[in-house]
Amino acid sequence: MRILGDEYRRWAVAKRRKVGNLMALALLALLRPGVPMHPYQMANVLRRTGKERDMKIKWGSLYTVIQNLERHGLIEATGSDRAGRRPERTLYAITEPGRAELTDWMRELVAAPEPEFPRLEAALSVIGVLPPDEVAELLAQRLRRLDAEIDTEARALDGMRAEVPRVFLIEAEYALAMRRAEAEWVRSLQREIAEGTLPGVAEWRAYHETGGYPPEWTQLLEETR
Repeated sequence: MRILGDEYRRWAVAKRRKVGNLMALALLALLRPGVPMHPYQMANVLRRTGKERDMKIKWGSLYTVIQNLERHGLIEATGSDRAGRRPERTLYAITEPGRAELTDWMRELVAAPEPEFPRLEAALSVIGVLPPDEVAELLAQRLRRLDAEIDTEARALDGMRAEVPRVFLIEAEYALAMRRAEAEWVRSLQREIAEGTLPGVAEWRAYHETGGYPPEWTQLLEETR
């Protein structure tokens, strides 16, 4: 169940973008300084800067996204180049509408929170299908993995701070903070389930032991019949 206030709902309604794939955001930002690039170079720069760690990128859709950006006038072909015996490659540059779209999109993403639907949240919404003791053990497994990932990411970030200005690491800091927040919350829930202090856990356990529906579920079925 998701609880949202009216103001949050208004913020959460994202504008319908002409090209809404987040790879398009990365490509527009890549071209923003004004240096034309061909698709192969764009892909190489995105890989070298680790963009697949910051957003969901499907490399197979790169050319489709570029074509969509060009079709909507956000980028344009400015020429071509050839390296050795390789085929001629089209160079693309950002247009003024592309700059405006990038700026507007960035302002929206930074200022307006929007609901996300992580897989864990989906599982938690129907967690009652598993017995509480099993859930506690599964959460413990998740915690071990989270703690290992947090340790690895924290050490990597500490190493980069010695060579890279912090402004270029803030997305990594954010990702690490979210990992730590998830681990803290999961640790608390796992402990409550394991210790039996979570309100409703006794009814949850009884449901799996007896197979009988909770009264609230029976009432819901009657109301929606």
